[in-house]
Amino acid sequence: MARKNNSSKRTFLIISLIIILLMAFIYNSKMFEREPPQVVADETIYWNLKKPLDVKISDASGIKRVLIQLSDGENNITLFNDKYSVHDKELEFNITFPKKGFYSKKNEYTLTYEVVDHSFWNFFMGNKAIKESVIIVDKQDPSVYVVANSYKITKGGVGVVIFKAGDANLDEVYVKTNFDKVFKAVTFEKEGYYIALVSWPREQKNLLNAEIVVTDLAGNVARERIRYYLQDKNYKSSKIALSDNFLNNSIVSLAHDIADETTQDMSALEKFVFINDNLRKESVKTIGAVTDNISYIQYFSLKPFYPLKNGAVVASYGDFRTYEYDKNKVSESYHLGLDLASTSGADITSSNRGKVVFAGDNNIYGKMVIINHGLGIYSLYGHCSSLLVQEGESVMEGQVIAKTGRTGFAFGDHLHFGIVIQGIEVRPEEWMDEKWMRDNLFDVINSAKSLIKSEK
Repeated sequence: MARKNNSSKRTFLIISLIIILLMAFIYNSKMFEREPPQVVADETIYWNLKKPLDVKISDASGIKRVLIQLSDGENNITLFNDKYSVHDKELEFNITFPKKGFYSKKNEYTLTYEVVDHSFWNFFMGNKAIKESVIIVDKQDPSVYVVANSYKITKGGVGVVIFKAGDANLDEVYVKTNFDKVFKAVTFEKEGYYIALVSWPREQKNLLNAEIVVTDLAGNVARERIRYYLQDKNYKSSKIALSDNFLNNSIVSLAHDIADETTQDMSALEKFVFINDNLRKESVKTIGAVTDNISYIQYFSLKPFYPLKNGAVVASYGDFRTYEYDKNKVSESYHLGLDLASTSGADITSSNRGKVVFAGDNNIYGKMVIINHGLGIYSLYGHCSSLLVQEGESVMEGQVIAKTGRTGFAFGDHLHFGIVIQGIEVRPEEWMDEKWMRDNLFDVINSAKSLIKSEK
């Protein structure tokens, strides 16, 4: 009797072990994976019907069946209903609006995706995923028209534009130029009206072409060209011969200060090229990243910029410099600021209130301060000997923010003063001219305000 009981226990244990092993196999086997398929589609989709909708479906064990249906709440149509014997783990569908068999005047639909995979889970029925997307059909282009803009832009200079744009499903509003620069716009005065500053870079060889671009969530686009009078300008070009004395003393010393590890095995000439080409690009990139934002100040005002009392101009904006060694061209650069000099360590003041967005070292610009004055306008102060403000600090009109110096790529005490419009360094002279600021900025803004107020 005891022998029979032992045999039964042994049988029970063996069966239990088999069941446990089988359950462990099922639990860990890829054939019995339990994750439902993934459907990549937005919950709400705005559609102008011009392009197919892209839907991506994936599953670890492979996709077995896909059912996609469209409904307007009253009528349904099946767009896809296919089975797949091959265990494709990823499928992509291009969905077009049905041209036959489904008529509806509604603008809102429901797109339902039902997907089953090849898993043996769920009693060999597989995992199922069901997802819905609300489809908003919008075939109407946004509206846009110019309210007011500056009459002209000088090469290296700036113009303003104020415009009205609207759409029930508005997405983006900006100004795009033919050199692929996008100038952001912000709301002006009231909803539906926008303002942006546009600049024509000194380095561009082609005439400026700028247009307002308005997009909606369905992909509809409206464009309106801004009709500026373009005033070209001839800037100074000069050839500078590099001497061995300059390279072996000034450049070697500068390289040691700002790029010692990178340039220690370079010749003096190679150090110059590295500083003028590579470090200049890095400095410009830093400036662009810091100044590529726009904020609107409701009571916007600016006075002409006079950062250095009794400062004499020692180098102009826009100068194009070609550097030669042994009569061979080795490098080139644009000077995109105004160099001002007075006494050593002179006070640098902010002519207008704003917020400090950069205060630190910036390669060839040395110790540098950048202040945000709103509307995408930034003032820049380079080669300082010391900085008297910190990043994030608000500055007031007339506040001393730094002292002139010779840090960075500078060989005499001076201030490199610049104005930057959304990442583009422009002519500081315009922003030091009260008449230019009135004619090209504030008169345009005030005119637009009057027109907007007169509209019902």
